[in-house]
Amino acid sequence: MNEEIELITEETRERMEKATEHFEHELARLRAGRSNPALLDGVTIDYYGVNSPLAQVSNINTPDAKTILVQPWEKNMLGIIEKAIMAANLGLTPVNNGELIRINIPPLTEERRHQLVKQVRNEGETAKISIRTARKWANDELKKLLKDGLDEDLEKDATEVIQDMTHNFNAKIDKIMALKEKDVMTV
Repeated sequence: MNEEIELITEETRERMEKATEHFEHELARLRAGRSNPALLDGVTIDYYGVNSPLAQVSNINTPDAKTILVQPWEKNMLGIIEKAIMAANLGLTPVNNGELIRINIPPLTEERRHQLVKQVRNEGETAKISIRTARKWANDELKKLLKDGLDEDLEKDATEVIQDMTHNFNAKIDKIMALKEKDVMTV
């Protein structure tokens, strides 16, 4: 029975870590007024009939805090990449100079900063919901084991471990959220 408890605890930890990693990935895609290649993570292009991420068909650089440079492996892809960036509706305007695509990151307005903070909080709440869902799954599994003959004390101890894990991951989400909000609001 102890092995089953360890498996449930480990599975719960993995689920909570995945929720945290997903949250961090989503925040990396939010624009905080500085150039970041992750802003273009969601952009895909039609590369000879295959829908490919932009990073797989080009080199993406950030030479300074306000510019992203996209240099495709093949020059004939410039127009397709430019259209894909426009279609991604990121609020960014690509400039094609025949060699590469330059994207200037405009400064954020105060209103846009507040919208981004709301978006950060929404993503944080989604991550916390995923963490609570993992906790509920673990508690349900422990109750099944209790019905199958697990000692009540072991079930109670395991439930406390799961709850501590939940508190720790929620605190981590709060910390990441606070850092991103500070980053977004910094002019």
